[in-house]
Amino acid sequence: MRGCATDGVVAWHRTLRKAFHSFCSPTSCIFGPNLPDVWVPREHTPPHTLFPESLQWANNGHNALILEGKPIAKQIKLEVADEIRRMKSGIGKFPRLAVVLVGDRRDSHTFIHIKLKACDQVGIETVTSQLPENCDESELLDVVSGFNEDPDVHGILVQLPLPQHLDEEKIINVVSPEKDVDGFHPLNIGNLAIRGRKPFFVPCAPKGCIELLLRHGVEIKGKRAVIIGRSKIVGLPTSLLLQRHHATVSVLHAYTKNPEHITSEADIVVVDVGVPNIVRGNWLKKGAVVIDMGTNQVKDPSGHGFCVSGDVCFEEAVKVASAITPVPGGVGPVTISMLLSNTLDSAKRAFGMV
Repeated sequence: MRGCATDGVVAWHRTLRKAFHSFCSPTSCIFGPNLPDVWVPREHTPPHTLFPESLQWANNGHNALILEGKPIAKQIKLEVADEIRRMKSGIGKFPRLAVVLVGDRRDSHTFIHIKLKACDQVGIETVTSQLPENCDESELLDVVSGFNEDPDVHGILVQLPLPQHLDEEKIINVVSPEKDVDGFHPLNIGNLAIRGRKPFFVPCAPKGCIELLLRHGVEIKGKRAVIIGRSKIVGLPTSLLLQRHHATVSVLHAYTKNPEHITSEADIVVVDVGVPNIVRGNWLKKGAVVIDMGTNQVKDPSGHGFCVSGDVCFEEAVKVASAITPVPGGVGPVTISMLLSNTLDSAKRAFGMV
């Protein structure tokens, strides 16, 4: 059974969440407080937190608070749908997302189905271009370029991974940075890495990770964070976002020595390596906040089919952490809602509404 926090923990976390959102605008929340780097002697260092230390996460021997993503995703969808309704009634226009799918991978088709359904629920119009597995690279480039030039298309999503004969980086680079709602274009990643600059889009999974932390009232500033996995889709941009929030970030990868020791010192642990249960309970510091972004198909213990597992051993971690995301139902639903939010933002820029 997945445990829950005490009533006291739930009460203060709600209070903290309200205080945080009254302090920050939605944009400043994602990119973190814009604070100068001022080094002073340690004995005079001011507190890192915006709120009293008594409001920080703690584990008092109870199972961790479960950071459910579905309620947050539902709220974001309602907010996006409301803005789109007002956009349609005000100027008679709406966001439009172009989806490019190559080949017949079952998982890609499943992901696209989920994304298209979510778009339909909030009022985002979609157009899909499906190409055969053996299509020429030039054919794919022509499709993407056509969407770049179409003023009625506000977002372009090229479903990854692509077949091996296609140059994935080349395709990503061709997508217009102003329509790159996945946030993978080098210009967007580069601007994310430089303080003071804002990319057109932040990648959806990292943005969903930060949104989940903020909406649950988890303090980031001044905390030690460990990212396990350095992929361009999750690990790298998540580390950049956490640094924007003034966390001290370590990125672990396949060549990191003693990863369990480094992880055991972290206040926040984010994992996305695609290895079921690689992070065990003894890797974690007591009271750590754990964000499991792994999604793996593993054989069901009952012997009937498969089930979805994360990269963290949930049964062990829930007894050590103060808060943890479930898999499925954690970051995943929020990631989809971030795609909707990015597409809406792109349309608002195109219509001169920002």
